[in-house]
Amino acid sequence: MNSVFKNKKILFLAPHTDDVELGCGATLARVIEEGGDVYVAAFSTARQSLPPNTPSNQLEFEFRSAMSVYGINNTHLYVYDYEVRKLNYSRQDVLENMVELKNQINPDWIFLPSGNDLHQDHQVVFNEGLRAFKDRTIWGYELPWNHISFNAQGFIKVDLKHIEKKWQAMQEYKTQLVKKRPYFEKSFIEGIAKMRGMQINEKYAEAFEVVRIKF
Repeated sequence: MNSVFKNKKILFLAPHTDDVELGCGATLARVIEEGGDVYVAAFSTARQSLPPNTPSNQLEFEFRSAMSVYGINNTHLYVYDYEVRKLNYSRQDVLENMVELKNQINPDWIFLPSGNDLHQDHQVVFNEGLRAFKDRTIWGYELPWNHISFNAQGFIKVDLKHIEKKWQAMQEYKTQLVKKRPYFEKSFIEGIAKMRGMQINEKYAEAFEVVRIKF
C-alpha cells in the first residue's frame, strides 16, 4: 500500500525548539521513513528560559542535534530567535516568516500546535499558521499539558520503532531533561501513544486536531 506521505512536502511548525518532537515526534519518524520531504521551523530558542551559565544558543544546538537523529538535513531546518512567551508582540513578523516558508517550500501538509493549546506562543503559531497556509492541509498536534480539551479527529498509526526514534531525539535536549518534567519521560510518551492507539484499534498512534484537508 502506498504511503500517504510519500513524495509530499511536509512542514512542521514549532513555537519552541522541542515542540514538534514532543507533539508528533513519532509521526515525524514515520513520515521520513515513508519518503516524505520534511521541513521543520522553530520560532523561539527560548534562550531567556535557559539555566544560568548556559550558552545562549544551546537550545538551537539541541534542536539541530535532535533533528539529526531523524536524519533531517540542516538545509531543511529554519530557526528564528523570537523571545519566548512574547511571540504575540511579533505576530506580523511571524506571519511574514511563514509566508516566506510557503513560497520557498510550497508544502502540501502543515503540522502545528492545536487550536486548543493554551500556551500564548502556541496560539500565535496556530493563528498565523492558519493565515499563511489556509489553502493547505493543516493538522494540529497534541501537547496535553497545555490543553483543557483536545479534538482528537485525526490519528496516525505509529510503531514502537517510531516511538523509540522520538525518545532518542528528545534525549538530545539535555537542558530540558534536567528539569525532570513528566512529559519528558519515556513512560509518558509510550503511554499516550498506547492510549491513542487503543482509540483506533492499533497498538500505538498519535492524535491530531484536523483543521483542513486538501488531497
